[in-house]
Amino acid sequence: MTRSLLADLDAVLSIASLGSFRAAALELGMSTTALSNAIAKLEQRLGIRLFNRTTRSVSLTDAGKTFVERVGPAMTDIHDAMLAAQSLQETPTGTLRINAFASAAREVMAPIILSFLRRYPQVHVDLVTEGRLVDIVAAGFDIGLRPADLVPSDMIALSLGLHRSNAVVASPEFLRIHGKPIVPADLYRFRCIRARLPNHALLRWRFEKAGSAVQIDVQGPITLDEPSLVRIAAQNGIGLGYIMEADVRADLVAGRLVRVLEDWTPPLAPLALYYPGRKNPPAAFKAFIQVAREFAGSTT
Repeated sequence: MTRSLLADLDAVLSIASLGSFRAAALELGMSTTALSNAIAKLEQRLGIRLFNRTTRSVSLTDAGKTFVERVGPAMTDIHDAMLAAQSLQETPTGTLRINAFASAAREVMAPIILSFLRRYPQVHVDLVTEGRLVDIVAAGFDIGLRPADLVPSDMIALSLGLHRSNAVVASPEFLRIHGKPIVPADLYRFRCIRARLPNHALLRWRFEKAGSAVQIDVQGPITLDEPSLVRIAAQNGIGLGYIMEADVRADLVAGRLVRVLEDWTPPLAPLALYYPGRKNPPAAFKAFIQVAREFAGSTT
């Protein structure tokens, strides 16, 4: 069985599952035209028509249903055998796909991801950051990285033990001129750097202390959609910024920024790697999880 035929059979199963050539093409990373041509050639080779196609819908023919019922389990066995063989590799290779919030990726980039790449240079890491939650299995990712309280209940989770919190910061000069807020309600009197979320909504600054929670819709001279820009604006005295403490930790140590309202920004849920259970995970996957476990052990 050639690699091309295996790909064509996977394509048939994907179209049958998704009910759409366009959706299957996106899942397979190819154009709709290329997928349609591949299926047409396979149908010609088999001497049967697998799909009924109209401009609005796609459905299996009777012959197609029989074909998929026979091929589906066989392809599962083939892929399981390939994964089992890959899991026996002594040297991890291949591509490892990871999905994460950008803030989470920044926290683990040096201690886990780059450490892993230095140890296993034959592995390619494909890291995708986005502000929305995705189904990592459906989207083709091996591993997800999110706060532990957002990990789906059907996933295996590995807590990384990192201390995390939001921080309200400003430049020393800004605080010298304008003073410091003592409680969140004081922020209404201060110039603040507004932030826009990936869904385009404006971020409300969240605070909590002694069981009392409050959200503040701050006002200010600028609205930004990237934390690194908030950091730059705060450093330059534009206003108070609300950002992950890890993103400004070096600035706080160096005195470029000063933290305020710290008693109102308690710890957040720790970060966790998560992934589905797999019978025969590839060597690269197992090696990455081992590096992450070593890091998690060093933070406890």
